[in-house]
Amino acid sequence: MQLAGKVAIVTGSSRGIGKDIAVAFAAEGSDIVVAARSETAPDPHLPGTIYETAQAVESLGRRALAVKTDVTNEEDVAAMVNRTLETFGRIDILVNNAGVLVPRGILELPTRHLDLHYRVNLKGPILCMRAVLPTMLKQGQGWIINISSVAAKFPGPGPYSGVPPTRAFMYAATKAALERLSQALAVEYHAQGISVNVLSPAGRVRTPGNVFGMTPAGGTPEPFEKAEAMEKAAVFIASQLPRSYTGHIVFDQELIDQHHL
Repeated sequence: MQLAGKVAIVTGSSRGIGKDIAVAFAAEGSDIVVAARSETAPDPHLPGTIYETAQAVESLGRRALAVKTDVTNEEDVAAMVNRTLETFGRIDILVNNAGVLVPRGILELPTRHLDLHYRVNLKGPILCMRAVLPTMLKQGQGWIINISSVAAKFPGPGPYSGVPPTRAFMYAATKAALERLSQALAVEYHAQGISVNVLSPAGRVRTPGNVFGMTPAGGTPEPFEKAEAMEKAAVFIASQLPRSYTGHIVFDQELIDQHHL
């Protein structure tokens, strides 16, 4: 098993890509901290809780710790990290997966949702990285994987005839900022054995979150799908030597094809 003996924190892992990565890590031998807000399913269209993910991890013979965590709250993040250390005694991997997308144009998006994008997509990963880095530095190694999106990849200079307008401008902006931040931290902590990489799905994975968010009112949501390519790619990144694989911004399928996974 590629991740035997490691402890991984996966944020936003009550459902969707986060849950799939958490379970994939467990299948490769890692114990898992399930850090998310959902203790109960908030809506029939949004199945999944931290306890259900923990059960899936434990069914694979690994230990799981379910911790209700709001990644935008510094006290919540600190408490989650403290509980991780009390339970497992170490932190090897952090996957910053928690994210939010409110699909509105710049003239339509309420200011509170501007702030929400920043707090969840950028401040949250910063708080989580800041909380785990002291432990990783003491251990002499660590793996940080920040989950981004194809939305962060911009089309280049115009004119833009034929290019549909984005209704995810704030999501795209915060994910692009996360990518730049990740590379800056990869440079800063390379010598200390901490890898910081960015992983994105090559397309839109039909998870409960984005299917619910993108389905018109009264419409029938598409069936959900597992993020199998993200699972394989995340396991690959977390199994590389930190000093030899860091600062990458990669798409899941491209990485799979490149390394024949």
